[in-house]
Amino acid sequence: MATAETHYTMPLPEFDRPVKLLIVVAPYYRDIADSLIAGAQAMAARCGAVADLIEVPGALEVPTAIAMAERQADYHGYVALGCVIRGETTHYETVCNDSSRAISLLGLQGACIGNGILTVENRAQAEVRADPAGQDKGGAAAAAALHLITLSRRWSGARKGIGFRPPEDTFRA
Repeated sequence: MATAETHYTMPLPEFDRPVKLLIVVAPYYRDIADSLIAGAQAMAARCGAVADLIEVPGALEVPTAIAMAERQADYHGYVALGCVIRGETTHYETVCNDSSRAISLLGLQGACIGNGILTVENRAQAEVRADPAGQDKGGAAAAAALHLITLSRRWSGARKGIGFRPPEDTFRA
């Protein structure tokens, strides 16, 4: 049982410059989404970050909105929120896998994203995970984005690339 487990939670990051987050939420289950948003906004405020909020139709549109904002807006990080509850068809697997994969790919490209899209078997699981007084997965997603922003700022001057890199004094054709 997961509730009997103890987990380490990293200390929250501190910032010496302003942080601007974009919370992108799919409010398909409005009450669950509202709880996730409350947790994410509270976490952002605890760290002194400004958090804007936008809504998209569903979990599959969350990574698209984040990709658009990453290209066209000025945010330091993103919080992806939503809830997918297993139904009677395979659509659950498609939505869970594709939204998660797209968010991961954006992260590998350098976007600082905390993934708080719940993938659960039933509403009761979603309610416990979304509740800011419970598991607070919205707050945890915001904290993840803030930690990634800290790393991004730490490494912002270092550009190394991936793979073989010849010494600077080597002749290049």
